[in-house]
Amino acid sequence: MTATSAQRAAPAARMWPLYAAGFTTAFGAHGIAANLGGYSEDAVTSLLVLGGLLALYDGAEVLLKPLFGALADRIGARPVLLGGLVAFAAASAAYVVADSPGWLWAARLGQGAAASAFSPSASALVARLNPAARHGRAFGSYGFCKSIGYTLGPLLGGVLVWAGGLRLLFTVLTVLGAAVALWAAVAVPRVPPLPKRRQTVLDLARRLADPAFLRPTAALAGATAALSVGVGFLPVSGAAAGLGTVATGAAVSVLAACAAVVQPRAGRALDEGRLTVRGGLTAGLLIAAAGLACAMLPGLTGVLLAAALIGIGTGLITPLGFAALAAATPAERLGRTMGSAELGRELGDAGGPLLVAAVASAATLTYGYAALALLLAVGPVLALAARGRHTAPDKI
Repeated sequence: MTATSAQRAAPAARMWPLYAAGFTTAFGAHGIAANLGGYSEDAVTSLLVLGGLLALYDGAEVLLKPLFGALADRIGARPVLLGGLVAFAAASAAYVVADSPGWLWAARLGQGAAASAFSPSASALVARLNPAARHGRAFGSYGFCKSIGYTLGPLLGGVLVWAGGLRLLFTVLTVLGAAVALWAAVAVPRVPPLPKRRQTVLDLARRLADPAFLRPTAALAGATAALSVGVGFLPVSGAAAGLGTVATGAAVSVLAACAAVVQPRAGRALDEGRLTVRGGLTAGLLIAAAGLACAMLPGLTGVLLAAALIGIGTGLITPLGFAALAAATPAERLGRTMGSAELGRELGDAGGPLLVAAVASAATLTYGYAALALLLAVGPVLALAARGRHTAPDKI
C-alpha cells in the first residue's frame, strides 16, 4: 500500500487486528498486575518484590517505546508490530513452560519490551491506514478496545488465576499474542516506510518541544495519571468508607466503561467538526479534575461520581490527543512520535499515583486527590484566561 492509496479509509477487516493489538497490551498489563499479589505467594514474597514486578513492564515501555517507534519509521510499522506480538507470545510462553519465580521476572520484562514494539506500531498504522478526516473515529475505536482490555484484565484475569493459577493466565496471553500476530499478518497490509530527510538531534529536540506535540502529549499524560489514580486509589477510598469489594470493584468498572463509551463518540465528533481538539482536551482535563475533586467526597456517591467523571474525561482526551499528534506529524515520522507520546503516557501512569501517594503520606488521601486535580486544572484554566484576554475587546 502506498501513501496515495492510504488516503481512503482502510476496510474494517484491516483495522480490527490493530485494535486487537491495543486490547492485548492493555489486557496483558492489567490482567497480570491485578493478580500478582494475591495468587503468587511463591514469587511475590514482599511488597518490594511486588513493586519490582509491576515496575518491570512499565519500565521497559518507558525506555523502549521511542526506540521501537523510530525503528517502525525506518523499516515499516508492520514488521515491528508482528515482531512485537510474536515476542509477547514467546515471553508469555516462557513462564508457562518454566513456572518459576525467576522466569516470572523474565516474562514480565519480555512482555513489556514486546508491548513497547507493537503498541506504537499499531498507533502509527491506525494513522497511516486512515485519512486525516477519519483519525478521530479510528483512534476512538482503538482506545475503546484498549479500555475493554483494561476493564476485562483484572476481572477475567482473576477468574483465570482462580481456575488455574498464573500459568493459565500466561497460557491465555500466549494464545492471544500468537492469534493476534497471525491475524495481523493475514489482514494488515504492508505499509512501506516513507523517505525522510536526515534529522539531527537538535531537529528532534525542536520537534518534541513544539506545542503541537507537547500539548496533546501533556493532556494524554494527565488523562493517564487520572485514570491510574482512579483505578488504584478509589478502592482505597471506598474501603475507608466501609464499602465492600463488590462496590469498589463496580466503581472501577464504571470508570473503564465510561472511558470506553466516550472514546468512539469523541472521535466521531472531532471528524464531523462538532468538537475541536483544543476544546475537547480542555474539557477532558477539567472533567477529570472535577472527578478527582468528587473523590474527596465521602461515601459511595463520591466514589461513583469520581469514577464516572474521570472515565468521561480520559475518554475525551485519548482519541483527540492521538488524532492531534497524527495530524501534526509527517507520515514518515509517525512511529517515533507515537512512541514518544506513549512515553508521556507512561510517565503520567507512574507520576500520578506517585504524586497522590506522596501527598497522602504527608497529609491524607483527600489532599492527594486535590493535588492532582489542581495540577490537571491549572493548565486549561490558564489557557482559557489567556484566550479571554486576547479575544476580549478593549473597553475603558
